[in-house]
Amino acid sequence: MQLVTAADARALLLQAQGLLDDPTRRASAASVAKLIERLGFVQVDSIHRVERAHHLILGARLDGYRPALLERLAFDKRAIFEHWTHDAAYIPVSLFPYWKLRFERREKQMRGKRWFKTRLGADPDATIARVLRRIQREGALRARDFERGAERPSTGWWDWTPEKTALEFLWQSGRLAIAGRERFDKIYDLVERVLPEAHARPAPSHAEHVEWACSSALERLGAATSGELASFWRAVSARDAAEWCRQALSQHRVVSVTLGAANGAAPRPGVALADWKSRVRRAPEPSAELRLLAPFDPVLRDRLRLERLFAFDYRFEAFTPAAKRRYGYYVLPILERDRLIGRLDPRHDRARGALVVDGLWWEPGIRPSAARKRALTRALEKLAARIGATSVEG
Repeated sequence: MQLVTAADARALLLQAQGLLDDPTRRASAASVAKLIERLGFVQVDSIHRVERAHHLILGARLDGYRPALLERLAFDKRAIFEHWTHDAAYIPVSLFPYWKLRFERREKQMRGKRWFKTRLGADPDATIARVLRRIQREGALRARDFERGAERPSTGWWDWTPEKTALEFLWQSGRLAIAGRERFDKIYDLVERVLPEAHARPAPSHAEHVEWACSSALERLGAATSGELASFWRAVSARDAAEWCRQALSQHRVVSVTLGAANGAAPRPGVALADWKSRVRRAPEPSAELRLLAPFDPVLRDRLRLERLFAFDYRFEAFTPAAKRRYGYYVLPILERDRLIGRLDPRHDRARGALVVDGLWWEPGIRPSAARKRALTRALEKLAARIGATSVEG
């Protein structure tokens, strides 16, 4: 059985995830679309401590990236659509048919949830039908276009009205699409009006769906366990992924490997692309420039894989009480070549136009040399320029 060392696996992953490419290459709508296709999806997040996560993810790979490029792809060109993988994400519209099976599954799941009745009232389907009819008649609408009423003022972010709940239900079950965003508020419209060509394409069979989910996940990971393939899109079961691995091995489409670990853990059985060795040899030499990764970067998303490949223990602590945080509110890991060498806790002080670093921690054994400090300064200055800050402090 072939051994994929942690270093080999890092090369495969970083290459597949666009972190070995030259970040100074031209940033355009076309290059951003190509990058999203390569990643598979880009997680959308509303936290604005530094910049929204989807912009940080793309900016870590393209120095010249600007949010307007993503907005153009989503709302002008309709080259990407917004829906769920593990969380809300921007996804290439070419993959929309594979989400049709997810729409059906998601509707069944939502109807079985307690909040379906508590948030939608005594007759959920009547509320859903009423909201859908209004969009059919009036066109694209936001949740705020449905009156809350003075007797029910909002009590917080998750205090959804029945109409807002109905909109989310209709979106997640595939009858509405996100037609635009206004100050990050979703604008909903009928999916056939927003994505007419994608909507008209047929859904794949279950077998076609499993084949796509597992093969495309392995292409974006290089080498993985069957569980990691199942969790990449969160589209198929662990049993389906394990069966796909058995079939792909018997057809010599993949090879059986042992996955080494950088953190001292026992090697694990997995599969790899048949040409994984040549991909490792062809992988570009990692840049010496530092990259600051968003908390939801696809390289970081699977925390167990992250520990196995990088020996880096990372947890997102924004929702942890301040007194219990080990590091900070919105910590960005620092990537140097193929290693995660530290982390920092930045925030964008918009009133003063400053990117403020509230904490910096180097990993054990990492020496903060003068060259590393200069590289970190350059990385922070690039981030500051991208988010519109005029200075870096801390």
